[in-house]
Amino acid sequence: MSLDLHRRAVVADAHNDLLCSVASREPDEWSEYFRAQWLPQLHAGGVDLQILPVFIDDQYRPEGALRRTLRMIEAAHRIAEDNADAVSLCLTGTEVDGAIEEGRIALVLALEGMPGIGDDVELLETVHRLGVRVGSIAHFGRSAFGDGSGEDAAGSRLTRTGVRAVAEMERIGMLFDVSHLGSGGVDHVLELATRPVMATHSSARALFDHHRNLTDEQARGIAATGGVVCVNFFAAYLHESAYTIDTLLDHFEHLVGVAGVDHVGMGPDFVREVLADTTAPCCVQDTVEGVPADVYLPGLDGPAGLPLVTEALLGRGWGEADILAVLGGNVQRLLRAELGVAGRPA
Repeated sequence: MSLDLHRRAVVADAHNDLLCSVASREPDEWSEYFRAQWLPQLHAGGVDLQILPVFIDDQYRPEGALRRTLRMIEAAHRIAEDNADAVSLCLTGTEVDGAIEEGRIALVLALEGMPGIGDDVELLETVHRLGVRVGSIAHFGRSAFGDGSGEDAAGSRLTRTGVRAVAEMERIGMLFDVSHLGSGGVDHVLELATRPVMATHSSARALFDHHRNLTDEQARGIAATGGVVCVNFFAAYLHESAYTIDTLLDHFEHLVGVAGVDHVGMGPDFVREVLADTTAPCCVQDTVEGVPADVYLPGLDGPAGLPLVTEALLGRGWGEADILAVLGGNVQRLLRAELGVAGRPA
């Protein structure tokens, strides 16, 4: 029953850093490495829609951030071109729907934190021309646009450049992602937003009080824009010690209760393989932002484990329609309506 339902579902993963792993290799290896290493995992997990963030590691910042950004965008294009039988890099919601209907995985490019942009809001249109359709404006630490969530004690909102960035993203049809943005910045975005926003990989602060999670008020605010909160699977952001799938489901159920079942999705943030692939032995971290860096939910440390979520939701008594919505229907609906759709002039 659960496997059949999972196969029938549109499964959307709103955050997988696999491009970091791909781009760490030589360019002539990118496409084949993706096909050999990542495509089987995505197929095993039933993934139909994959948002691909461009994340820039610290060693490339600030001087090499733009070059690294462009390298990763190029990697995504080559993956799509050389594996066109299996994936499609999509620029609009219509293209997303079409790829899924054809049995291919719809890939959507995102920028995470935007260090390659600096304070040049004008470059948002440039990366949009290159295929980027989702963006967040801060990671851990500060950016020209605003503070990441680790800076919450500063109580800051967006900078005036950040305010311009929100307006520009709405104008060109780039979905705004509040994950990693500081609490004051999230609130500021929700005050400014005239189009739906999303959180690609954030869980519930009411269940675990970590700055990477969203408050109930923020989750309701995202829902009020028509957006979607995609639950992060990173175990150490879900609970201080209970690293189980039941803990993950608690976050799903809490956010559904707060935001509504039409406004919750999945943003697993599968990092185990990516970190192992891109971190030198000398630089392995024991903790990240005050929590253990090396704990994962059993069976859910990569895309292949996603059918376990469907099985667990059925075990909790969820109805089929609600499961289909959370697995990916909500994210697909959001992208169908908003992806690449130009708004009014800023």
